[in-house]
Amino acid sequence: MGEKDFRNPAFYTNRELSWILFDHRVLSEARDKTIPLFERLKFLSITASNLDEFFMIRVASLKDQVHAKYEKPDIAGMTPKEQLAALDAAIHKLVDLQYSTYNRALLPQLEQNGLHVIKHHEDLTPEEAAFLDQYFEENVYPVLTPMAVDSSRPFPLIRNKSLNIGALMRRKNKEEELDFATVQVPSVLARIVELPANGNVRRVILLEEIIERNIQKLFLNYDIICAYPFRIMRNADLTIEEDEAADLLKEIEKQLKKRQRGEAIRLEIEDGMDKRLLKILRKELGIEESNIYAIDGPLDLTFLMKMYSLDGFEHLKAPKYEPQQVPRLPAGCNIFDEIRKGDILLHHPYQTFAPVVDFIRQASVDPEVLAIKQTLYRVSGNSPIIAALAQAAENGKQVSVLVELKARFDEENNIVWAKMLEKAGCHVIYGLVGLKTHSKITLVVRREEDGIRRYVHLGTGNYNDATAKLYTDIGLLTCSETIGEDATAVFNMLSGYSEPLKWNSLALAPLWLKDRFLYLIGREKEFAREGRPARIIAKMNSLCDPDIIEALYEASAAGVRIDLIVRGICCLKVGIPGVSENITVRSIVGNFLEHARIFYFENDERYEIYCGSADWMPRNLERRVEILFPVEKQELKEELLHILQNQLRDTIKAHVLQADGSYERVDKRGKESFHSQEAFCQEAMELTREGQEEVASRRTFIPETHHE
Repeated sequence: MGEKDFRNPAFYTNRELSWILFDHRVLSEARDKTIPLFERLKFLSITASNLDEFFMIRVASLKDQVHAKYEKPDIAGMTPKEQLAALDAAIHKLVDLQYSTYNRALLPQLEQNGLHVIKHHEDLTPEEAAFLDQYFEENVYPVLTPMAVDSSRPFPLIRNKSLNIGALMRRKNKEEELDFATVQVPSVLARIVELPANGNVRRVILLEEIIERNIQKLFLNYDIICAYPFRIMRNADLTIEEDEAADLLKEIEKQLKKRQRGEAIRLEIEDGMDKRLLKILRKELGIEESNIYAIDGPLDLTFLMKMYSLDGFEHLKAPKYEPQQVPRLPAGCNIFDEIRKGDILLHHPYQTFAPVVDFIRQASVDPEVLAIKQTLYRVSGNSPIIAALAQAAENGKQVSVLVELKARFDEENNIVWAKMLEKAGCHVIYGLVGLKTHSKITLVVRREEDGIRRYVHLGTGNYNDATAKLYTDIGLLTCSETIGEDATAVFNMLSGYSEPLKWNSLALAPLWLKDRFLYLIGREKEFAREGRPARIIAKMNSLCDPDIIEALYEASAAGVRIDLIVRGICCLKVGIPGVSENITVRSIVGNFLEHARIFYFENDERYEIYCGSADWMPRNLERRVEILFPVEKQELKEELLHILQNQLRDTIKAHVLQADGSYERVDKRGKESFHSQEAFCQEAMELTREGQEEVASRRTFIPETHHE
């Protein structure tokens, strides 16, 4: 076994190609005929949004590496240039499948259910054309800014992700060369415009079709030769020289402006665009042939999320689930009294996020609370947590908040919150140089009869009340002395340079969290070698850290049974003889986005369970501030094990990684039909109705070593 090279590139999948497989799994939900039609629209929209971000960050990063002549291969043995070539083929295939799904599956189904999307403005009836021409004059024309290009007007800035219409035109009554012009489709206006009702079928048209129909009105002295929509994606991967920045906030504000001017890395055009028009766009944007996507359908499918919001189609959507009250925290209770009775586990979105908001709200007005300290990575647009922190500072409490300014695509939002909190009197830290603070922790220091007591909330997800209704996450409320001491040490490290001599319960990245995981995996390996019970179940968003994967391979080779629940990227391969025969990987894609990180180690039948903010990725373990926390109360450990076991039982939303690197839905033959997310919804409602003890007594705990 010692001769086996667990770092052999053949044992690893390229990270970027693994992500493409994940977007295919999301797309498979849009193609699933058993799912309500409007939910399928939503999933298709999500694949488009995912792909946009993938281009702006991951493809952009690879292009930067190629420009810098960086040729070091990744863990799968691929150079940046080879990765881009492989991605080119894979992404074009994905986009073709997106539009095949839209045109062949979803549009006909919408038509059958009374919603017709007009593809081209030439298809309008005379009455509809008259209505839309008036709509253009009154609502659209005043907002537009047509941009012509000639000797006195250079090619304009085409903004990142903006939808535009490019046109070739010739001055009236002249035989001059063709001129180029462009107009941005304004994002401030609704992209979906509904036409006056006429019969049972509702008809809608997209805003760009209305502008294209009326584009002649923007260039009155010209004849329009042709007009086509186009859209570009730019490099949005910010390079922040933190060590040289005198003021991190100002440096990030400056870099955000560059996002609109980054290198163009993708050009989407309408299929059939005039070759002369395309030639101008290619030249001015400096884009390669392989990065041009000719689209058979509307550009930017994220508009389908707006279509999902159309009124009158509720029967084509999944019933809306309302997060349930936590039985241990009845409405109006004193949250500190309840936490003192014992640790409380929260399972979002099945259980409401309200206790987390209440925790901070009650602390902000409680006269016995002396200090509140919190890390914020992403928060909602109108965050009640931000309001409570500001209120606490105004009430004279010591409030310290780390607002991570480098949270990607939330930088501007977080700058606004940071300034507002400072104005209210909070002490605000703008993250740490060289590290992102991704941990989710809140510390409340309270004066009580028997002295100072520290209350702590630890979570796997962001302090965002909006996404908490959509993302599955775990939270823990505790007043454990050891966790309280560690929480104080965390904030002392974040606000100053103080690191304690010892830690009690929490494991931190980038200090020693990775070593902790390697130790826990290695411990299971040693137990297996000794013939003792050994098992690992790990749930996370992504797995691509080579040291962790190597440790998992070693444990598997020693006989450890390893079940991984990995929603997104997975660079580990299964079924390699002598390497990963004891490893299974499944990905669950459903109505809720799987976001929790839960780690189970059997530990010779004295099992331990941890939750945390970190995935098994180099960036989380080496370049971010992350926290892993143990769950020690037996009934809470059983709840978490129950969550893991339910996900391993899922036969509806689980996709299982195959030895050839593909993912397939669970083979249901001989298995009960089981949908883990629906089961958790049902359990949460039963908990609310019947009480925790009664529901817990009905749960079946499968012996850890014999789970099938």
